[in-house]
Amino acid sequence: MPRLCLRAAALLLAVLCSPSTPSAIAIAQVAPAAGASRPPRAVRRDIPLTNAIRRAMAAGTRDSTGRPGAKYWQLRTDYAIDVSLDPATARLRGTARITVHNTSPGPLATIGLRLDPNHFLGNAPHAAPWVPSEVTDGMVLSRMTVNGAPVNIASNAAGGGISAEGARAIQNAQQAAANAAGGNTLVNGRATNAVVRLAAPIAAGSQAVLEIDWSHKLPGGPGTGHRMTQRWADTLFQPTQWFPRVAVFDDLRGWDGELYLGPSEFYNNFGTFDVNIDVPAGWIVSGTGVLRNPEEVLTASARTQLARVTGSDDVTTIVGPDEAGPGRATATSGTGRLTWRFHADTVNDFAWATAKQFVWQATRATIPSKGPVPIHMVYLPGRAALYAKAGPVTRHALEFYSQLWFPYQFPQLTLQDGPSAGMEYPMVINSNVGAADHEAGHQWWPMVVSNNETWYGWMDEGFNQYMNVLSDADAAGKAPVFDGLGQSYGRTSGNEAEPPMMWNANYAGPQFYGFTTYSKTPLMLSALGGIVGDSAVQRAHREWATAWMYKHPSPWDYMFFMNRALGRDLGWFWNSWLFTTESVDHRIASVTTQRARTSVTVEQAGQMPAPITLDVTFAPTGAPIRPMPNAVMLDSATARVTVPVDVWFDGRRAHTVHLTFGGRAITKVVLDPGHRFPDRDPSDNSWTAKAGK
Repeated sequence: MPRLCLRAAALLLAVLCSPSTPSAIAIAQVAPAAGASRPPRAVRRDIPLTNAIRRAMAAGTRDSTGRPGAKYWQLRTDYAIDVSLDPATARLRGTARITVHNTSPGPLATIGLRLDPNHFLGNAPHAAPWVPSEVTDGMVLSRMTVNGAPVNIASNAAGGGISAEGARAIQNAQQAAANAAGGNTLVNGRATNAVVRLAAPIAAGSQAVLEIDWSHKLPGGPGTGHRMTQRWADTLFQPTQWFPRVAVFDDLRGWDGELYLGPSEFYNNFGTFDVNIDVPAGWIVSGTGVLRNPEEVLTASARTQLARVTGSDDVTTIVGPDEAGPGRATATSGTGRLTWRFHADTVNDFAWATAKQFVWQATRATIPSKGPVPIHMVYLPGRAALYAKAGPVTRHALEFYSQLWFPYQFPQLTLQDGPSAGMEYPMVINSNVGAADHEAGHQWWPMVVSNNETWYGWMDEGFNQYMNVLSDADAAGKAPVFDGLGQSYGRTSGNEAEPPMMWNANYAGPQFYGFTTYSKTPLMLSALGGIVGDSAVQRAHREWATAWMYKHPSPWDYMFFMNRALGRDLGWFWNSWLFTTESVDHRIASVTTQRARTSVTVEQAGQMPAPITLDVTFAPTGAPIRPMPNAVMLDSATARVTVPVDVWFDGRRAHTVHLTFGGRAITKVVLDPGHRFPDRDPSDNSWTAKAGK
């Protein structure tokens, strides 16, 4: 979502100017604390547990290692979809056959459904400032069965260009059929989160086949927010959340019943997709998965050009701007229409795009341990400038993130032009060059490491913002800089509109959704890097990501895993950053020297504790500098002294660090030299000796 991404990036860039710090910090014992000048604080040192994670841990599906538990399970849903687009009416009509594999330990008495096109009904709730571009009739269901038995879909029968008399006839027929079948019933069919009540539950270890016929109009016009506009007139369509999806049923909360409000994104099951897309001949179609019938829909010239893509880093034109219509852009058809057949294994969504005159170009990325994969770009001829550098940028992203985390998992990636210029799906990013790096990063989370984005968007958007800093630096041939990020949170902490990161992001509010979901995670990981080193953070994060590939990690899994991977009890850290909106707000309260010992008193006024890190600068000449067990020399005249966070656990707010380097004069002391810990006023973090002292 580049509008949010760019705002979040601006917050990061504003503080990416401080000098870097070493990646490791020496830890040792120090002298007892001085008397506190403020009331004592209670420092919570454990990770708060909610009922959901307690249930999962009791069931053995998750545990304190942060890895999937011995009894971990997740549903699988396989889709076979036939869909047809009528450009004149902007309407999709489709049939979906969804196989629900109940891998849970108990029977399923209901099936949760995601009917996101109902977001465009005039009375559907949405979060400001996400405004649908057009009021439509939502997702109109005309038939539904479970294992061949009809489902009463009366709660969805309105709309779809059907007359009132026709709607009543459908309702009556479905009700009669459902009654005869024993009572399968759709509830809340005009909401984005519907439920099918089953006459016969799906037994544990078994499966059920859900069949649905539906139609809906793709909205067009001046919407506000991504996914709120899905077409440009009647010549380009960008369907997203376009088919009825089975919701996630997990070990934490059961069926995911969150409304689709606009900003917060998705939580989907993994499965196989076989999707057949029927469009007018001459229209190019791109999407998730691999095209299975190129010989039926592409010209011989296009097929020849496609075969060359993975052999070079050059950008190859598959269909040029002067090639339009049947016989030039695509194969011909006696019916005037062509069906494009796509297949995707183990993905959690499917998105596609089609246009009357797409330019189609492709290049490649070379993935470690995997080899070359194609990067496709489809865009309107007049927007070529937006895609001129998109291929190389996306190549760098896929190759860099493959080395940083784990190899890119999919057989291709496609950049799709359209009104939503910054959105991500498996193997698809609706983006031009502007958000290509960020959206490509989403192929790691949530497309492989599949968190619940609706609740905890920071686990994909926030992680993505963090790694974008690394990618941008690598592309520029520079070292990444995280100094300043953690400290900058002090300027935000205390704002009453800011929710904690563990608050359900679906209800985070318009003012702070972007900050909490996107920007705060890099600040948190900057602070963590200030404690254990940035390379250690990335190494632990890589191990966590590998452990949760194609699974659904929770925030607790991340916290517990990182604790073990880093060899630290970081409960105090996670509690402060994720469950509160507190800051450290530290300062150098006093510096005194008596003989060969200088005493530095540090106060922390905030509720968030943090280690004490001091850079001590010595006079250029004088007595030899003696070593201290809790210090490392950065150069011949500067030492870094570190006091572990534990000194604050007894509730004190002031601590005195005794510097025993010998008789060499100390000319300057700087608190938190890496600017890693949240501070409202950094101006009191430095002390300089007066002239002549």
